[in-house]
Amino acid sequence: DQLQASGGGLVQPGGSLRLSCTASGLTFSAYSVGWFRQAPGKERVFVAKIRGPDRHISYAESVKGRFSLSRDNAKNTVFLQMNSLKPEDTAVYYCAATRTSYNTGSYYNPNIYDYWGQGTQVTVSS
Repeated sequence: DQLQASGGGLVQPGGSLRLSCTASGLTFSAYSVGWFRQAPGKERVFVAKIRGPDRHISYAESVKGRFSLSRDNAKNTVFLQMNSLKPEDTAVYYCAATRTSYNTGSYYNPNIYDYWGQGTQVTVSS
């Protein structure tokens, strides 16, 4: 596997989780990394992305102010810190990577990514 997502779990509303996306076999610093989520019976939707060359970050409106992205290139890892979690954040979270640089809006499209992690379940429930 070239991307491994981890860190999911069960958390109460208002709680926090930190997801990790770790790469192997890639020069990860050159890659843009996106996070997506998919709830049962729904499409996979964009959550956030960090672009490789300039580290430009963007978030979906639904998570702005609650989620934050960071990356540690020495560890080949991108982190998604999720705070103030809500039941509607419940989903399987996927990370994805692409070597190609795009304008910001393109990263919302899952089809542009070359590699995908296996997904990690996040459940927000009391």
